Amino acid sequence: MKNVFNIKRLFPLLVVLLLLIVWQYRKKGHLPANFHITGTTMGNIVYHVKYIDKKNGRNYKKEIDSLLIAFNQSLSTYIPDSEISKFNNTTLLKYESRFFLPVLHESKKIYEVTAGAFDPTVMPLVNAWGFGPDKIERPDSSTIDELKRLVGFDHIFFDSVAICKLKEGVKLDFSAIAKGYAVDLVLDFLDTREIDNIFVEIGGEVAAKGTNTAEGKPWSVGVEDPTKSVENRALFTAFSINNKAVATSGNYRNFYVLDGKKISHTISPYTGYPVVHSLLSASVFADKCIEADAYATAFMVLGLEKSVEIVEKMAGLEAFLIFSDPQGQLKTYMSDNLKAEILR
Repeated sequence: MKNVFNIKRLFPLLVVLLLLIVWQYRKKGHLPANFHITGTTMGNIVYHVKYIDKKNGRNYKKEIDSLLIAFNQSLSTYIPDSEISKFNNTTLLKYESRFFLPVLHESKKIYEVTAGAFDPTVMPLVNAWGFGPDKIERPDSSTIDELKRLVGFDHIFFDSVAICKLKEGVKLDFSAIAKGYAVDLVLDFLDTREIDNIFVEIGGEVAAKGTNTAEGKPWSVGVEDPTKSVENRALFTAFSINNKAVATSGNYRNFYVLDGKKISHTISPYTGYPVVHSLLSASVFADKCIEADAYATAFMVLGLEKSVEIVEKMAGLEAFLIFSDPQGQLKTYMSDNLKAEILR
């Protein structure tokens, strides 16, 4: 009995000793540290960052939050003195941050590829339909026609130093590309710290590098069922991802009902009205999340057929599209290279 009693008394000390040994090994870089950092950005958008640090167990939450705060101060239209708000309220702006010019370059590229379906100058129309910081209720046809004159990426000019408007009243809104861009920035930040296994998700947009070694399997991303309500969310399918980015756009969450009609947040730069077509959800896979995010939005403007045309001619671009057929049945399109990555 005496020996048993002594062992019981020593057990807590052994546990403490073991923890100290583990801590010392981790401090010296012998053991990897698994991190799952969460927070909010861009208002109330939740982010998740997972990574495995094989060096000194470095927690980068403070640095990630600082990066996202600076990013938001540059590109948020909801902040009155942000960089983009200053441009929207003036004619000429010299860049104040490192974020503005890259998003302009990417926007111009995708604007041209999609023949204007992706267009950040759609902001006046987004506001008019009640989905922006300056809300106007129930726009009539004359208001829409007037605002359409302000839409067109060719109404701005930019170089490496500044951006200016070529037409008074033009405004920019990068909300259809900003989350993806922020995902890339966070992943690139961790990548420069010699971290090999990274998963970044901001408001549903995702980029991943390496593998989820903590679970012994690849990183994965799910695609929601667009027919389910917020209260009854369910996965439609899931894919494994490695050194890829994924962004999903759809009209099944952000909408309101006006006079019995569903008003979606995707506003067509072509017509000035919310889109109405069979495409319910567009998940785009690309090398960078900024690219995936913008194309996902463009596809929701273009609809099924034109989206498939772009996917099949663009190298490195893959898509999983959910749509309803003429009989109202749910159907899917999956580009060929995704078929090997599907998990369910």
